[in-house]
Amino acid sequence: MDVFEAIKTRRSTRRFKSEDVSEEQVEQLLQAAIMAPSGGNMQPWDFIIIRDEEQKKALAKAALGQRFITTAPVVIVVCANKPRTARRYGERGAELYSLQDTSAATQNILLAATAMGLAGCWVGAFNDEAVSNVLKLPKNIRPVVILPIGVPGESPRMPPRISLREIIHNEKW
Repeated sequence: MDVFEAIKTRRSTRRFKSEDVSEEQVEQLLQAAIMAPSGGNMQPWDFIIIRDEEQKKALAKAALGQRFITTAPVVIVVCANKPRTARRYGERGAELYSLQDTSAATQNILLAATAMGLAGCWVGAFNDEAVSNVLKLPKNIRPVVILPIGVPGESPRMPPRISLREIIHNEKW
């Protein structure tokens, strides 16, 4: 599948088949993630792989009750290693660039998953402190995205998009 097809067909999937996602597939997704661009090539991402049912339940609770997280065979939590970017860019690196960079890595995972016949859902609505506690994250590591990944058990439709004419501004607003 070419990149444009992956972009067009990627959907936020909240239902998964019971099929497993292999270690090799997870590694392939993470290889795609680390190819993302990052400010100053600081690569401020760390990934936590969760397969344990109790851990997934705790994450779902921390994610404001989004129980579908527990139905995915694997969950990847994308974390921002703020000190890694702060070394070069100070507070702006820690508070902005690390989030931008981990978001780019997350999108790469989702596009790679689509190309591999897998699917996921970008979960950003969660209690940071609760997720940090569940995963025992160090103080300067911030959870950015919870990504349940699996073989899709649904085919969501493309939600409406704002017309390009409404959002493009040439030269000035």
